[in-house]
Amino acid sequence: MSRIGRKPVTLVKGTSASISGQTIEVKGPKGTRKFTAGDDVTITIEGDTIKVTPRGLSKRARQQWGMTRSMIDNLVTGVSTGFKSELEIQGVGYRAAMAGNTLKLSLGYSHEVNFEVPKGVTVSVPKQTEIVVEGIDQQQVGQVAANIRDWKRPEPYKGKGIRYKDEYIFRKEGKKK
Repeated sequence: MSRIGRKPVTLVKGTSASISGQTIEVKGPKGTRKFTAGDDVTITIEGDTIKVTPRGLSKRARQQWGMTRSMIDNLVTGVSTGFKSELEIQGVGYRAAMAGNTLKLSLGYSHEVNFEVPKGVTVSVPKQTEIVVEGIDQQQVGQVAANIRDWKRPEPYKGKGIRYKDEYIFRKEGKKK
């Protein structure tokens, strides 16, 4: 039995959901998101809760049960509050700035890195050393944050690079004579 799948998803105030076939659409103050579930689960709306039940006892049905419930919960969270990923830049001379829809990064290369922000995601730079990625799609927010981080991953000796706000970098000791 799926412990996650058994829990119903409650619709937050200001959000609404509708089902057509295996596709669920959730509308909220931040936008609209859709998700199409597999044929192994059944989705029902009862008042302000959404319930997911498996259609059989097969292994695939039980796997899809918890995953579908998590996806629907992420839809509701995304359209109501949104998702946020915070990055910080460490290193002498490393900085970030926004110019229209382009994130300009100075990361110690001979050139400035220009990162085009995709549609559906908002990137802001509150300080020169902080980057905030926000959006209603958790996967897209995480992917954009990972793409920005890939330009200069934190190195283990001095800790220079782009890291997540709560990320711990295991530091190594340098050479000794």
